[in-house]
Amino acid sequence: MGYRIALFLALVLFGCGDADEEKPFITLATTTSARNSGLLEVLLPKFTEETGIEVRVVAVGTGRAVQLARDGDADGLLVHHKGLEEQFVADGFGIERLPVMYNEFIIVGPKADPAGAAKAGGGVEALKKIAEAKSPFVSRGDKSGTHLRELATWKQAGIDPAPASGTWYREAGSGMGATLNTAVGMQAYCLTDSGTWLNYKERGPLVVLVHNDPKLFNPYTFIVVSPEKHPHVKKDLTQKFADWLTGPDGQKAIADYRIGGEQAFFPNARQ
Repeated sequence: MGYRIALFLALVLFGCGDADEEKPFITLATTTSARNSGLLEVLLPKFTEETGIEVRVVAVGTGRAVQLARDGDADGLLVHHKGLEEQFVADGFGIERLPVMYNEFIIVGPKADPAGAAKAGGGVEALKKIAEAKSPFVSRGDKSGTHLRELATWKQAGIDPAPASGTWYREAGSGMGATLNTAVGMQAYCLTDSGTWLNYKERGPLVVLVHNDPKLFNPYTFIVVSPEKHPHVKKDLTQKFADWLTGPDGQKAIADYRIGGEQAFFPNARQ
């Protein structure tokens, strides 16, 4: 009897562990916006159900996600900064950029809108008004795709907010959700992606003030990490995910995803 019990325990402790280790998986480095929007919670189980391949997610800012892939710590990238993506591929770390979907960046702020951002007619003019009024603005400040787009928009406005750091311009140094929490607490303006905003519940006094600006178009791209740089990456499994994501099933899942009845992302893979 004792032998049988010992054998049973050995099977439970070691047999099950081996089964888990043998289950195929890939590591995806992606943005906090993809996670905060809730999209991945819908997409990834569908992919796993169809293929048996698990996707393990590391959600950080785009800059950090790209660096993880450069270091060989990810098999695939789902990010949203064209410049970083193009450099990643040009340097031989990625095979190609695959368009997946898009949404938009928006500017949110207090309903009273003391700077008059809503009447500005677009993101660039809105930032000019916020800077002129010295109204509180919270930046992610984390070199993410959202932060880099914000900095590019300030540059288009002809404004360098760095000298105002710590006064009306605050850098949270955190993900989008935490940055929005800070903006709510300060009743401040903030640039965010529309997907995160739709899924964000504790909005307090903040409302959308600037949207539908073509200059704030926000495309997402998938990149398979090149095995020529990192031979250990799971290229074949990752390519299966890329094909699914940009194929009919993945694109439909993206199109069907709703938050409060609103479409959060729009598929745009090249079919």
